Amino acid sequence: MDFIEKLAALSTKVQSQKSVIETEEATKNAFIMPFISAVLGYDVFNPLEVVPEFTADVGIKRGEKIDYAIMRDGDIQILIECKRTNGELKVEHASQLFRYFAATNARIAILTNGEVYQFYTDLDAPNRMDSKPYLVSDLNDVDETLIPELQKLTKADFDLDSVISSAEELKYVGQLKRAIGSLFRDPEDDWVKYLTAKVYEGQFTQKVREQFRGLVAKASRQYLTDQVNDRLKTALGQPTGIASPEPQKSPTVESASAVEAHLESDDGIVTTVAETQGFQIVRAILCSDVRASRVSPRDAKSYFAIFLDDNNRKPLARLHFNRTQKYLGTFDVEKNETRHPIEALEDIYNFADVLRETLRNYA
Repeated sequence: MDFIEKLAALSTKVQSQKSVIETEEATKNAFIMPFISAVLGYDVFNPLEVVPEFTADVGIKRGEKIDYAIMRDGDIQILIECKRTNGELKVEHASQLFRYFAATNARIAILTNGEVYQFYTDLDAPNRMDSKPYLVSDLNDVDETLIPELQKLTKADFDLDSVISSAEELKYVGQLKRAIGSLFRDPEDDWVKYLTAKVYEGQFTQKVREQFRGLVAKASRQYLTDQVNDRLKTALGQPTGIASPEPQKSPTVESASAVEAHLESDDGIVTTVAETQGFQIVRAILCSDVRASRVSPRDAKSYFAIFLDDNNRKPLARLHFNRTQKYLGTFDVEKNETRHPIEALEDIYNFADVLRETLRNYA
């Protein structure tokens, strides 16, 4: 398997097994050791490559251990501190990483719970681990743009100079993306005031602030919806900007409100462009048998669900796109799900007959 396939296999393993992992030791064995060995390519049973329970006395701290140290040519290159899966990762959990980073020659430190991997280096001050990661990778939702950066840490392609040179841009781009997402979900006062001044000439009173807070949030969601729809129309070969005169053949505009509803979510659920496009393809397939408005989307953290009449008892399909390997989930008459791996969104059309048969089961 190539690097992407190995990462996808581990992602699937995490998804299927994390509910039964209850301890830090189990997390190491089930998820983190496979990440070190299968994904990064280091021999976890060779102490010249991977040292578990690595000990280095630091100042008055004696006998403290770091979970793993990855070695290259006799030098420590990567330090890894592990926490129990399903537990939240905070910078407070990295105290040992901070101390060991300064006491060794390591330039890369990783804090992980087996699902989320936070990568640190020393951009702010030499030989002092930064307080914020330069890269965050979530195996529940692998960002494909970060895969080349992860690959630079593998045994086969280890390139520390390239990692360090690109770390600063990765760090700030990642933080900016998260900040922009936060502003779109819950606009801060300064952001509301700045945008209000662009369109409103009156005095910026508290009443105006509260009025425009809602308007800014709504405009942000509609802007994202417009971008999603334009991307979808481009993918389907339709002109952007003006809705198709035959909505039954192109349900893009009709679904805009549904997409917007998901973009409003405050619970961390993010509807991706791929999920929206996949939903539109399923809806287009089913339009031959039912009105488009009856095919309803409902996003979740681990998959994107599609129902008939927004009814939990009438599942039509699931899009498992929060991983490198994408799957289309279809349902039989007993509502048992079967996952089909797909390489491209167009592959959904291969299951048109299955989707229509599922729909007819609810007639």
